[in-house]
Amino acid sequence: MSALFTIIVPVFLVIGFGYLVSWRGWFSESAVDGLMRFAQNFAVPTLLFASMARLNLGNEFRGALLLPFYAGAFASYLAGWAGAKYLFGRQPQDCVAIGFVCLFSNSLLLGIPIMERAYGAEALAGNWAILAIHSPTMYTFGITAMEFTRARGTGQSIGRIALRALTGVLRTPLVIGILCGLGMNLLTHAGLVMPEAFWAAVDMITRAALPAALFGLGGILYRYRPEGDMAAIAMCCMCSLFLHPAITFGMGHVTGLDSAGMRSAVLTASMAPGVNAYLFANIYGAARRVAASTVLIATMGSILSIWMWLAILP
Repeated sequence: MSALFTIIVPVFLVIGFGYLVSWRGWFSESAVDGLMRFAQNFAVPTLLFASMARLNLGNEFRGALLLPFYAGAFASYLAGWAGAKYLFGRQPQDCVAIGFVCLFSNSLLLGIPIMERAYGAEALAGNWAILAIHSPTMYTFGITAMEFTRARGTGQSIGRIALRALTGVLRTPLVIGILCGLGMNLLTHAGLVMPEAFWAAVDMITRAALPAALFGLGGILYRYRPEGDMAAIAMCCMCSLFLHPAITFGMGHVTGLDSAGMRSAVLTASMAPGVNAYLFANIYGAARRVAASTVLIATMGSILSIWMWLAILP
């Protein structure tokens, strides 16, 4: 019970505060949008930059950690896609969008603060390793799957579709922050020393990233009230909160993953879909109601599912 109140509740209280002030009209939609633009386009990419620049690449990028997480993620996508197609008879683009909702965990805005509160900042190395390829991998896969689905029967070349998908991924601020951080990591190991003032400024921005993003997330979630499609939403919640982490947990035992890596992989997998899952659906005009409602309901439901996984993990 103590884990619920000391680890999980504080994070969700920040989200809830953002939800409350938006509901009461004390923080306007334009203010929420401005805050989220700051967080997602600048503060969070800076956080990713700093984390990637300081990450020990040789120690953390290991198959025993990454394979279980991504095996669970893509299995969750396939389950969501198949359920949308065969159980609910959705259109092909809706199936891809619903699969993406099941695929994309909120590994940063929820995963990092929960992991840090549960096990300390020194336990985040595995999370950062997962995050280093999370957005590039998921966006590339999701955009490519959607572009091929939309292009079916139009006669467009595979190369052109792939180039459009890659261009879309490389323009994402989160991916830019990750790539710049990895570049800085390599330059640092090659002998580059940045002034202390540079890192002091970077750290000032990173300290604002998660509180601002969590508060803004509460305001964003206020807009996404459930409006039907409850069976599809329930399926997405089950895939995201239970199927993905369960497969990750099982695969972690198969690959011999250590306790620290198991915590990082399973807790990250157990997070609700992030707002980016809705933004993806919104961009393509596919399954927007399912995506929006799943983000809201799964975020609330993850309070209990995270508590469960914390009790199970070593």
